[in-house]
Amino acid sequence: MKVYLQTLGCKLNESELEAWARDFAARGDEVVDDPRLAETIVLNTCTVTAQAARKSRNLARHLARTNADAQIVLTGCFATMSPAQAQTLPNVALVVPNADKDKLVQLAGARWRDLDFQIAANGCRVPEAVSGELPHPQPLSYEERGALRTRAFVKIEDGCNMSCAYCIIPLARGRARSRPQNEIVDEIQQLVDAGYQEAILTGVQISDYRLEEREKGRGRLRGLCDLVAAILTETQLPRLRLTSIAPWDLDEALLDLFSDSRLCRHLHLSLQSGSSTVLRRMRRPYTAEQFAAAVAMTRAKIPDVAITTDVIVGFPGEADVEFEESLEFVERMQFARAHVFSYSARQGTVAATLPLHVDDLTKEARQKAMQRVADDSLRRFAEKFVGRTLNVLYEAQTPSPVEGGSGWGLWSGYTDNYIRVVTRSTDDLSNRIVPTRLVEAVQDGARGELIPNSEFRTAKSAF
Repeated sequence: MKVYLQTLGCKLNESELEAWARDFAARGDEVVDDPRLAETIVLNTCTVTAQAARKSRNLARHLARTNADAQIVLTGCFATMSPAQAQTLPNVALVVPNADKDKLVQLAGARWRDLDFQIAANGCRVPEAVSGELPHPQPLSYEERGALRTRAFVKIEDGCNMSCAYCIIPLARGRARSRPQNEIVDEIQQLVDAGYQEAILTGVQISDYRLEEREKGRGRLRGLCDLVAAILTETQLPRLRLTSIAPWDLDEALLDLFSDSRLCRHLHLSLQSGSSTVLRRMRRPYTAEQFAAAVAMTRAKIPDVAITTDVIVGFPGEADVEFEESLEFVERMQFARAHVFSYSARQGTVAATLPLHVDDLTKEARQKAMQRVADDSLRRFAEKFVGRTLNVLYEAQTPSPVEGGSGWGLWSGYTDNYIRVVTRSTDDLSNRIVPTRLVEAVQDGARGELIPNSEFRTAKSAF
């Protein structure tokens, strides 16, 4: 069977997509990079905002128009929260809720008419459990991954125990639960053996990683710090990157691990607002100044660290003075990158029922103002490293965003502290870690020059 995989939303969705690609390959199916070639299309949807849910529906319709003969499998958060609506979209043969994602490859690989379905209370067809074990998949090699990313995403936990006023994810993905540590370590070593240079630990909130294991008849709680230490000790992974960590979960033991240069100097601490009164209405368990203290501790422990974040503007009740507090706070923090969102009411959340919703024109103006601050902070962070030589993991050739170039003359990749670098080279730099001198800050990163006679670290030749 030929399968096309597509996703919207978070890095957790991307990690699930990569796992399915490996599982389909283990079954002997072919993962294709063009939906027109597919017999089955799998779309991992998002519903974190009303706009994300709308994008999920529109993408499903687009894929159906692109290949009218393919059967579409919808999964992910939109499919979980709105299964009946998902089932009505064109060419949708199967809706797989988040709780059944581990069975998706088996379900999609079965003969559709042979599947047993239950009728849920909302009238949607839901597949019954599929028996049989999946073969233990080996990671696809770098060459086999094709259109997938050059860095590997590894899911370590799913779900969330928080009750933030604006967020639907705890309903869509359930309570936090973690994978066994040895299973994660084994997967990462397999990725190393397959040629990957970087693994990114993903989850709804990876600092929620908690696992009680029995040791000599006694229980021992393992957390994110234990997992990261085990990966660094037990694998030869060149680069390990962390994703979203709750600022209140930061501890010095975890930060001390960054003395190992393989652990990328990059932490994503989700802020949401720089106003403490807005944070309280959002049900976030910290103040702006407590967040600032976590940032200061991180920067003191990890020189040249990139701290990235998310910011919401226009949350219900956000007064002008509160927005100005948030704007000033984000400017003061000087994040390496900030993702700015306008608040979007999501049915089923507490925030959707709050009074004093901000009008669209005000939200648009605030988003633009916050984005200007975010863009300026990104540029300032990159400027700090102009003239310095950093190791860059190059991913692919890309149309030139600098020098007025057109065509395919530039390679792009990331430093360990998350600066996007573009450089010209006639060599094949894909999946190679290359010393690169940053010569100029540009939009969305920096322009670099390769150090003459550098020895490229490449999985193609190293493994």
